[in-house]
Amino acid sequence: MKLSDLTVEAVNLALDEFDLRGRDGFLSKYHYGPARAYFVVRNGTRYDSKAVVGAAYGYLPGQDAVRSNDFSGGDKTVATVLRKLGFEVQVAPTQNPDWARDELILACDLVAKNGWRELRSTDDRVGELSALLQQLPLHPPATRLDTFRNRKGVARKTLDLASLLPGRTAIHSGKLDLLVLNDFRAAPEDMARVADQIRQTVADGSTSVDLSVAFEDEDEGASEGRILQRQHFARERDRKLRQRKINDFKAKHDNQVYCEVCLFDFGYFYGARGRDYIEVHHVVPLSQSGETTNRLKDLVLLCANCHRMIHRRSPWLKPDELRALIGNV
Repeated sequence: MKLSDLTVEAVNLALDEFDLRGRDGFLSKYHYGPARAYFVVRNGTRYDSKAVVGAAYGYLPGQDAVRSNDFSGGDKTVATVLRKLGFEVQVAPTQNPDWARDELILACDLVAKNGWRELRSTDDRVGELSALLQQLPLHPPATRLDTFRNRKGVARKTLDLASLLPGRTAIHSGKLDLLVLNDFRAAPEDMARVADQIRQTVADGSTSVDLSVAFEDEDEGASEGRILQRQHFARERDRKLRQRKINDFKAKHDNQVYCEVCLFDFGYFYGARGRDYIEVHHVVPLSQSGETTNRLKDLVLLCANCHRMIHRRSPWLKPDELRALIGNV
């Protein structure tokens, strides 16, 4: 058997058969166990790479499918051949991804509501949180094990968080665990509201975008986490909302548009190219407002520089605070 004899057509035929029979049926027919490390990907679907290669060999003229014991799998054999043929090969993770701030906020909120005590895996509240965490698009599917945020893992995290309280012995935790716990201890009502807003945002179906990739304006240290930050930025970039605010501002300021902090006027500086250009900022973060209705009185017009300075780190500056910072008072 020469793996180098494989063709793209033969592999695709094997993948078609995999789709037709289903994973269990395909592996059973060719006598392969489930893959643990390497998967070939087609149209977003993952397939057991070694089994696919063994079956694909049988689609070559005059050849039979190859059993698992007749060749070795791995990066230097099966994965290398599939990549040379132009297929994507994914390597399964060996452990689940670290907990993101949003996940820790939800777990810490559960611990706080339980009197700062850990919860057991059999607790219905642990099951509800496990299901919620598995919905969040904070970690790509390819980075998750079958045990990702299951009941046992969630219960263990509540134990980790509870053990960080003063007077207790820390069991296992990371730096971010302690930061989130301290946020809850310093502002319990605010953080509980953030947790509620995250849950509401998920329930509303507003987290379908891939949140595993950092956004250029995001502050990794922000207490509200990535989900609410992303929703905040999405609202600010709503074109219809931006135009409503500009029209309202022009009606009150002699048909002019300029930054409400530093007074920069894009139209004056850049001419026709900059006319009516400005950015919109929500004065109240989504984690505090708890609403999705966009009221013009909650918005200010900012140049790109002032907008970036407001969002540079948490807590975000208020427009008056930025005016004072630059001396424009």
